[in-house]
Amino acid sequence: MSNELKKTPLYQTFVDSGAKIVEFGGWAMPVQFSSIKEEHNAVRTEMGLFDVSHMGEIIIKGSDASNLVQYLLSNDTDNVTTHKAQYTALCNEQGGIIDDLITYKLEENVYLLVVNAGNTEKDFEWMYEKAKAFDAEVINVSTEYGQLAIQGPKARDLVQQHVNIDVSEMKPFEFEQNVEFFGKNVILSQSGYTGEDGFEIYCNADDTPYLWDEILKNDVTPCGLGARDTLRLEAGLPLHGQDLSETITPYEAGIAFAVKPLIEADFIGKSVLKDQKENGSKRRTVGLEMIDKGIPRTGYEVYDLDGNQIGEITSGTQSPLTGKSIGLALINRDAFEMGKEVVVQVRKRQVKAKIVKKIRLVNKSKGCYCESSLYSIN
Repeated sequence: MSNELKKTPLYQTFVDSGAKIVEFGGWAMPVQFSSIKEEHNAVRTEMGLFDVSHMGEIIIKGSDASNLVQYLLSNDTDNVTTHKAQYTALCNEQGGIIDDLITYKLEENVYLLVVNAGNTEKDFEWMYEKAKAFDAEVINVSTEYGQLAIQGPKARDLVQQHVNIDVSEMKPFEFEQNVEFFGKNVILSQSGYTGEDGFEIYCNADDTPYLWDEILKNDVTPCGLGARDTLRLEAGLPLHGQDLSETITPYEAGIAFAVKPLIEADFIGKSVLKDQKENGSKRRTVGLEMIDKGIPRTGYEVYDLDGNQIGEITSGTQSPLTGKSIGLALINRDAFEMGKEVVVQVRKRQVKAKIVKKIRLVNKSKGCYCESSLYSIN
């Protein structure tokens, strides 16, 4: 593994454990420990543990911090409280998604933005430049944080046994600061990227190996990026760099819920997004389920039955849960019709697929499960 790649505090732990390490967004990360299917199924049925310390953390603070984050981000950050986080997008002037991220309000005029690993420096530079017009400071604190994710129907019970607060009623995108977890001070966030119940633990970087080891003593399966990708695709959750990009807007990507509902406040990308909200976007993201044998992969072309190209695959995989080959595709809006048959160009073969509804995961007994069709974000 190249010495030029960035490494999380757990890198040596992964090497020693025999995990398969790959490059991801400039980081050396484990793609799997046992097998992707085993790790995937562990999260769906019990619980799995992910190292997500490669994610970036950026602090925005100062007397004008609230106005700056409102200007930078697509969602209405006035709704962010010191106990409720928010999913949002960082957009350019054309409405394209520079990154998708989660916003935490740590205190009045102090915000923690958690961004994608490969975009951290780019995001920071963008925010830093925009902050010059505001009385606010932008600080990249990524090296100070470790981040672990416990996901699965048994995750809540495990976390409850080792924290000093009651998490039984914590809901998605709620969080608590100064939580004691295995004796360490952490931020505990009820969130995740798998479609299952689960938590993110933000800790001091130096505490990450200790917490990883302590968690694994509780019959938790260590999981890599491979399972993380199949899990998020079953749940219909987008990945930046594939389903989201600087040339794809939130309305095209199917994350319209992350755009300010009234679009009154001034923010970057407002004019384009306001027009798309009122008049519709020219493209939309849909779920695809393969009819014929073949797995849709990023960049594969999608055609209608008359041979006209209508879009392309942004993500695809074979679902370990259902055995079906599934994907997300960005297609022309006028080509959309639920249940419509289309053709995916899989290498030299044309393979039939159908457009399917992206469905929300159903919550059961404070846990979630993926239904036998697909997705969570419509």
